[in-house]
Amino acid sequence: GFHLSGTVTEPATTTEPEMTYKVAISFDRCKITSVTCGCGNKDIFYCAHVVALSLYRIRKPDQVKLRLPISETLFQMNRDQLQKFVQYLITAHHTEVLPTAQKLADEILSSNSEINQVHGAPDPTAGASIDDENCWHLDEEQVREQVKLFLSQGGYYGSGKQLNSMFAKVREMLRMRDSNGARMLTLITEQFMADPRLSLWRQQGTGITEKCRQLWDELGALWVCVVLNPHCKLEEKSCWLRQLRKWGEMDVCPLEDGNYGNELPNITNALTQSSGHSQDSLARPRRTVFTRAIEGCDLHWQDSHLQRIISSDFYVSPSYQREGESLLFNSQGQPLWLEHVPTACARVDALRSHGYPREALRLTVAIINTLRLQQQRQLEIYKHQKKELLQRGATTITNLEGWVGHPLNPIGCLFLTLTEACRLEEENCLEISDAGDSKPPVYQHVPVVTGSQDSGESYLSLALEVALMGMGQQRVMPEGLYAQDKVCRNEEQIIARLQDLELDPVLVQTLRKQCILLLEGGPFSGLGEVIHRESVPMHTFAKYLFSALLPHDADLAYKLALRAMRLPVLETTAPSGDVTHPHHLVSVVPSRYPRWFTLGHLESQQCELASTMLTAAKGDMLRLRTVLEAIQKNIHSSSLIFKLAQDAFKIATPADSNSDTTLLNVALELGLQVMRMTLSTLNWRRREMVRWLVTCATEVGVRALVSILQSWYSLFTPTEATSIVAATVMSHNTILRLSLDYPQREELASCARTLALQCAMKDPQNCALSALTLCEKDHIAFETAYQIVIDAASTGMTYTQLFTIARYMEHRGYPLRAFKLASLAMTHLNLAYNQDTHPAINDVLWACALSHSLGKNELAAIIPLVVKSVHCATVLSDILRRCTMTAPGLAGIPGRRNSGKLMSTDKAPLRQLLDATISAYINTTHSRLTHISPRHYGEFIEFLSKARETFLLAQDGHIQFAQFIDNLKQIYKGKKKLMLLVRERFG
Repeated sequence: GFHLSGTVTEPATTTEPEMTYKVAISFDRCKITSVTCGCGNKDIFYCAHVVALSLYRIRKPDQVKLRLPISETLFQMNRDQLQKFVQYLITAHHTEVLPTAQKLADEILSSNSEINQVHGAPDPTAGASIDDENCWHLDEEQVREQVKLFLSQGGYYGSGKQLNSMFAKVREMLRMRDSNGARMLTLITEQFMADPRLSLWRQQGTGITEKCRQLWDELGALWVCVVLNPHCKLEEKSCWLRQLRKWGEMDVCPLEDGNYGNELPNITNALTQSSGHSQDSLARPRRTVFTRAIEGCDLHWQDSHLQRIISSDFYVSPSYQREGESLLFNSQGQPLWLEHVPTACARVDALRSHGYPREALRLTVAIINTLRLQQQRQLEIYKHQKKELLQRGATTITNLEGWVGHPLNPIGCLFLTLTEACRLEEENCLEISDAGDSKPPVYQHVPVVTGSQDSGESYLSLALEVALMGMGQQRVMPEGLYAQDKVCRNEEQIIARLQDLELDPVLVQTLRKQCILLLEGGPFSGLGEVIHRESVPMHTFAKYLFSALLPHDADLAYKLALRAMRLPVLETTAPSGDVTHPHHLVSVVPSRYPRWFTLGHLESQQCELASTMLTAAKGDMLRLRTVLEAIQKNIHSSSLIFKLAQDAFKIATPADSNSDTTLLNVALELGLQVMRMTLSTLNWRRREMVRWLVTCATEVGVRALVSILQSWYSLFTPTEATSIVAATVMSHNTILRLSLDYPQREELASCARTLALQCAMKDPQNCALSALTLCEKDHIAFETAYQIVIDAASTGMTYTQLFTIARYMEHRGYPLRAFKLASLAMTHLNLAYNQDTHPAINDVLWACALSHSLGKNELAAIIPLVVKSVHCATVLSDILRRCTMTAPGLAGIPGRRNSGKLMSTDKAPLRQLLDATISAYINTTHSRLTHISPRHYGEFIEFLSKARETFLLAQDGHIQFAQFIDNLKQIYKGKKKLMLLVRERFG
């Protein structure tokens, strides 16, 4: 009965034929101790064939023939039968067995062989002796291989999930009290310590990756569980301690608070004097992921009070002892357990993990009674100090070790222990819902079993209470990115669990009571009236509390959420009573802010809390005002306030019903605050913000628009005010959207024009054109805007801006004003001889065409300006050609006579232009010849041909050109090839 063998047939599938496997299983004292199967599957879990054979034996014991151990059967045979038996056995398996059979035969026949020194022979079917180790079969090699493989995949391909399921397997083994649990964990840890990435990360000083960090944490927590096994043997514990110390001393062993990179701030500590409550980091011992497990090895379970707590629900103090202070019981006679909270919770986790759920529950209740008593005492102390603390406006912190984000997850552990006792196991609790998510658990109230009078409490209400106590604990933000990130993660995990609870009247009562205690709790509560500057913020927690309380006690919900809005670490100065700890500073130079790596996340959580309150307060003017004040006082980031303004606007303007004015006004007010905050700082979203504000003000109504137009200088730059704000307000869409009557339209237009003129005065360069456009419909305003442009033209404006406005004037039907502005623009321009592709050329040609069309006088006025500013021969010859093609004055200005005759290049004003063009050609030719390469010769000859066309416009042009060519041949006779080409073309 210690060896089971059988054949398992796997039926054929569409792709695979039918297969038969031989399986052998050894077992001892109800445990499978070894397995073999023909399928050859390697895995840490048994293959399907081993499971099938085991289940068959369990379910149909009478179908499996029970035989005596083989040694008994052999004993009954005579010599002939034994010979027959051996020969048949060898024949059946001759290829595998023959060499072994021969070796054994030789040894038995040799008188002094080892085999003959021992009486009897082994029998694998007879079972182990009573002293032998007996434990479940575990394929150690396979465990090593799999962990190694998953680690090498670095968290990809779901390997993190696989490793987590191996950890879950260890927990399951511990719960079944299977001694392989610790063995398997040892194997896993060895592979983790051998991970080649550890030394790499350490050399580079970078942090371990996020996924990997979480796996290391779970590994550390599991070891704490293992060493706290209430029934382990001393020698086992000392063996584990040796292992843990060995791993902990290795250089590559990850540290408890994150990475190797965080050794950096120690430099700072050495230089700044250490504050009262934080020891100098340099003096602090190195804590690895195994340190807590090593410390856990010192804990024992022999304490008689502890033994009584966990072994009975009815352990109470005798009634005559209930007067006065006691360290062991509260005033109701219920037992207390006064150990350091995370350590006490680690005991609970160990009891739960090792399959002692009742005991875990009893210890949990004792811990909670202790926490309640501490909460009461702290409240009493605070009442005496309240006045002094409120005057100082700050507090020292009492809890240096926060429970949320703690490596041992104490609060999560108590919460789980209590809720597991209240879970309604539905018939089909394994079913998965349509979405593919597992259904949220369903809980029921289970009364707390206690020896004192019926408390009327349930494990479920205790679970809620302890979660609220832990989350509300005031605690200093820990050091280092990893530890800070863990605080946020752990908080979110606990809240997700809390959200699974259906809040019935009993739980609502617990919630209210605890919230009131947190608000009154002074320095022990993160929601107390005064907190330490570096206290972990309560926004995420408060958002949960607000939503949970709102339907039952709105006043309390708002009071709590408004209290939690603060983020003192961002206030500019730390209050005098504050104890800042130096090890948060980034550099040796004392900094205003400590190293809060998760600050961005925390600020967005603060914003989420505000948004939740705004949504809830829709339609309630008083509440909205208080929320708005809290936002303005506590939120310091413009982009977050902008997000809140957008949120409020969205909620205030639902697509399917009317807008809510109260909330719309809040959105507008937040928007205006953002405008003021970002007016003088650069912000890449600024344009979007300005456009949004105009949209919001339009929704609010015409008064809001008038108001932003009148106070534009405190909200917008002149460019924004003219090109975005006023332009949008005056657009057809806005007028339609607001369905304004004539007086309202006029009022808006008048405000927009006043704004336009003020902006043009302040920044003519960028606002003049917009101002003219906005003032088009009002003669006086338009004239004023034009005058501003003229006044600014000589000093503050570029030729591009002036040409743009000049063209606009011509387009509007003011050709003479356009001419005046074009002339002013020409005085700012300078085109060198080689700038024949300059962007301003089109403007120059346009200005000359405009002057020509106005008449001889205007052309005469602009040509000297052209000659002075333009030194590019091709541009000058282009202007000259255009001026000689048609008669001037074709624009037909009223009251002017026009001769209709073409102009001569011999007389002014074209004579001056012709001379300038010829001289430009001569200068450009010499400039080009100083550094010309043979590949440009052909181009140069073409250039000279163009020059000849211009020369020939003068009366003695051909003589001038001939002289010019002779001159060139003389000066540049060294360039033989080029001069040959010049002779060929021009003689």
